[in-house]
Amino acid sequence: MLKWHGVSQGKNSKGDTHAISGEESRLLRELLVMLMVSMNTQTVVYGAIAIAIIGALGSFVTGGGIAGIIAAIICALGAASAFLFYKYGYVLWPLITTGAKVVQVTDTGYEIPPTQDVILKNVNGIYYATMFLAVKIYESASEKSPEENTVLSEYFERAIGSVKFVTKFAMLVYVKDLTLYRNQLETKRAEAQLRLSRERDKPEPDVLKLDRYEREVGMWENQINRLVSGVKPMGALSYVMTTATGVTKEAATSTVKAQGNELRATISNALNVEVVALTGEEMMRCFDWEHTIPPTQGELEQAVA
Repeated sequence: MLKWHGVSQGKNSKGDTHAISGEESRLLRELLVMLMVSMNTQTVVYGAIAIAIIGALGSFVTGGGIAGIIAAIICALGAASAFLFYKYGYVLWPLITTGAKVVQVTDTGYEIPPTQDVILKNVNGIYYATMFLAVKIYESASEKSPEENTVLSEYFERAIGSVKFVTKFAMLVYVKDLTLYRNQLETKRAEAQLRLSRERDKPEPDVLKLDRYEREVGMWENQINRLVSGVKPMGALSYVMTTATGVTKEAATSTVKAQGNELRATISNALNVEVVALTGEEMMRCFDWEHTIPPTQGELEQAVA
């Protein structure tokens, strides 16, 4: 369930402002709780799309005038909101819950604060705070030489050896759809070839851009050739989990964030990868994956799309 913190006022039948009674306040809190529990970025996107459609229909039905303008504005706002929450919902939703001071408490006793960047639990008076970090790997070990992989493993062991707290590394591996993946690679190669062709056609082409575009085209061609030679395209999602304790929520949260910053610097430097802290739905998705994972490749790609 969710706890809602705030003060509300209303107006009576005569229009005078008055403080909401205890019963009214309770009903209002329950209504807000039900609304916030049932909402996430996906439902907000669907709602915004519905508002945009209603606004578009209204602008056609009214046929112009002030009502048509208002309907068009509603349509534009709905479409803009749908795009923003679809693209940046993982950032906007935590901002909304932070501003509204919404604290989510699960049935199992876990608590998600308004910032939605850690997961808390009280165990015998001690608070445990957990944080998740995504590890974005852009190079495959199969694309490196044995010597490079050996050096990389040594760097990783040295880096992890300097970490003084328990860390969990998780990786979800799956085989990509061959036909779809090849089509995506061919599309990216065509786009790179188009950029290269346009740069070459300029009266004074940029030598640096030409070199970068040529290497990009070569990279996509190498990947396509690997598929043709029978190499199966593999996909992987990696994340790191770390937990800290404290006598208060604030102490546990502060400690786990410090651990997260240390892991981010250590892993990114050792493996030459990008490490980012997860918040909102992305964090909750990793938390759910600690219990169950998507059973199919399609569901996994849809979850992180």
